[in-house]
Amino acid sequence: MKVRIPTPLRSYTEQRSVVEAHGGTVADVLDDIDRQFPGIRFRMVDEQGRLRRHMKVWVGEDAVRDLSTPLRESDEVTIMQALSGG
Repeated sequence: MKVRIPTPLRSYTEQRSVVEAHGGTVADVLDDIDRQFPGIRFRMVDEQGRLRRHMKVWVGEDAVRDLSTPLRESDEVTIMQALSGG
């Protein structure tokens, strides 16, 4: 499935804005992305295995926080990262 990567994390994906990943759940897809691009998962998931507060994951048009959310191979996943400034 296609996974859209936010600009701040593209340094992990060789500047790719979209990558292909596989898995039956959001967690599986994030694990697959980390297998391809080591270190990226830690930027999205905390030590307790939860999505970090500043991260958002969309499956199609639905925002999800539960990493056990099931996915179909036809789904599109968008990862978004909140940016702060001042």
